[in-house]
Amino acid sequence: MGKGDETRLAVLDQAVELSRRVGLSGLTIGSLADQTRLSKSGLFAHFRSKEALQLSVLEHARTGFETAVVRPAVRSPRGEARVRALFDLWLEWDSLPGGCPFIAAATEFDDQPGVVRDRLVRDQRDLFDMITTVFRTGIAEWQFRPDADPEQFAQDFYGVILACHHTVRLLGDDQAEGRARRALEMLLAEARIQGS
Repeated sequence: MGKGDETRLAVLDQAVELSRRVGLSGLTIGSLADQTRLSKSGLFAHFRSKEALQLSVLEHARTGFETAVVRPAVRSPRGEARVRALFDLWLEWDSLPGGCPFIAAATEFDDQPGVVRDRLVRDQRDLFDMITTVFRTGIAEWQFRPDADPEQFAQDFYGVILACHHTVRLLGDDQAEGRARRALEMLLAEARIQGS
C-alpha cells in the first residue's frame, strides 16, 4: 500500500468517526480538513466532491462493520449462537461514540433521491439479506421452526437494534440495552422449535 493509500485510509477512518457525530450531511471536505489537519486542496484531490466523500465514507464504514460485526459473528456456530453473536457485536458497534453511522445516514437520506440514498438502500438490503441468512442457518440446524419467516425475523431483529439505538442515544436511557436483550430473547423463543 502506497503512502497515498495509507493517507486516504487514515482520512476515511476519521471521516467515519466524524460522520457518526455530525452525520453524512454535516461531513464536508472543510470539516474533515479541520479534523485531520490536512489541507482542503489535498482532501479535494482524494475525493473531488462532497458526494464522493460521502460515498467513500459509506464504503469504508461498511468495511468496518463487516470486520467488527459480520465476520466475527459468522465464525460462531450456526444457528442461535450466531444470531446472538451478531446481536452482541452489533450493540458493541453502536456503542462507539456517535453510534452507528448507517442509522444516522438512513434518517438523513431516506427522502433525498440521489446516489448516496441509492447506496444506502443497497447496503440496507444487503444488511437484511445477511440477517435473513444468519437466521436461516438456525432453520437448517433444526434450532428454529421450519415455518419461521426469516424476513420477518430480520425486520424484527433490526427493529430491536434501532429501538435500542434511539433509546440510548436520544433518550439517554441506561436500561435500553437490557430491554433490547429481553426483546431478542422473545424473538428467539418465538422462533425456536418446541422443546429445544
